Amino acid sequence: MEHPPASRIAISPPAVVHLVGVCGTAMGALAGLLKASGFQVTGSDAHAYPPMSLELARMGIAVKEGFKASNLDHGPDLVVVGNACRREHPEAAAARERGLAYASLPATIHDLFLAGRRSLVVAGTHGKTTTTALLAYLLFAAGRDPSVLVGGVATDFGSGHRLGSGPDFVIEGDEYDSAYFEKRPKFLSYAPSAAALTSVEHDHVDIYPTEEAYRAAFAGLVGLVDPGPLAVHAGDAAAVALSATARAEVIAYGVTGDVHVAPPRWIAAPAGRGRFELRVDGRAAGIFSTALGGRHNLRNTLAALILAHCAAGVSLDELARALPGFKGVRRRQEVIGRPRGIAVYDDFAHHPTAVRVTLEALAELHEPGRLAVAFEPRSATACRRMHQAAYTGAFDRAGLAIIAPVGRDLPEAERLDTALLAADLRARGVAATAAGSIDEVLEALVAWARPGDGVALLSNGGFGGLHGRLLEALA
Repeated sequence: MEHPPASRIAISPPAVVHLVGVCGTAMGALAGLLKASGFQVTGSDAHAYPPMSLELARMGIAVKEGFKASNLDHGPDLVVVGNACRREHPEAAAARERGLAYASLPATIHDLFLAGRRSLVVAGTHGKTTTTALLAYLLFAAGRDPSVLVGGVATDFGSGHRLGSGPDFVIEGDEYDSAYFEKRPKFLSYAPSAAALTSVEHDHVDIYPTEEAYRAAFAGLVGLVDPGPLAVHAGDAAAVALSATARAEVIAYGVTGDVHVAPPRWIAAPAGRGRFELRVDGRAAGIFSTALGGRHNLRNTLAALILAHCAAGVSLDELARALPGFKGVRRRQEVIGRPRGIAVYDDFAHHPTAVRVTLEALAELHEPGRLAVAFEPRSATACRRMHQAAYTGAFDRAGLAIIAPVGRDLPEAERLDTALLAADLRARGVAATAAGSIDEVLEALVAWARPGDGVALLSNGGFGGLHGRLLEALA
């Protein structure tokens, strides 16, 4: 007899929790939260790959390589099934057949960690990882001891999770689905007391085939925010339209010069060298400094400041003192080396908008030096033709653009045409080429780069080991 997923998770330490797909970013962070709470944690994955495998080993969590029913022979009290697992997955099937309690990642977070805490959720197509990490850092720096789960490695914490004793749980609200038995966005499980909506631009086409379906997911989140506030980027028409249905107070924010579709109550006016003047409801609220580059990060900063101040009650003076110390998130404009004075950046950008704003920010850092970019279209969105035209305008700030081979096996009619993209970029005045292999990408970057330049590697995956190979070759 098959058993349905647990409707409510009622376990406590030292119960044993097994995570299927534990090397994923979010699953690894959940493993850390469970371990810190006193649970016994086991996990499995197809391959124990870094960096998460190293982090799990540091925490003393054993990872079984390969998925098989025998991985559940120790009889865990709960099996957390990753969203990459299909119904016929050997461990998912074994959990059902053996009558073991099983649940999705977001349901586990809700039932074991959010009760009695103020849930601060950061959602949106772009910027949610950086904004979540920044909000968590600001609360931590203010002595609020927050709990955290973020879909990346927050440099200030050295991981993507933190278990605190304070009232706030800061969590990245992912719109991707939860599990094969729970086909709904993760963030709908997070019971947001307050939230930020950074942007809404069609993504994850493997889950949301239409823009309407994608927006409907965020509409569901907006309706859950209670008591608020809901911080919304005033320059994003879709986000503002969705916020009109909110029960909670809506606070629109933006940067001076943005095309606003709603009057922003919080405005950042850039003042040069990482400084900006903050205005709240038309009144000057102080000069702030940040180490983050780019207008998009000013918007991310405003979203984090709003939730820290208006939801968690941290004073603006405290926030102004703390903000300059934020160290960022790995794989977000992260400098991974400077061989011979050539700055090499690693960034997760893969959506056309993310590529554009990332390159705009990095180009400012390298004036009068040049900037090259190597882009791997690997995500479910990036590898498809749906954004073929949008990518054409995303590389204007690059002195050289190398488009790597598409990272997924798709029919030609669906696949991004990298040769066409390179030709369109050349027509706009960008030196561009479509590489036939990662070796060709490497050769082109090494031949082009000279001291003082910057090289950005954009991929939501490992880019075929290009990062380490490039550092070595440039040195």
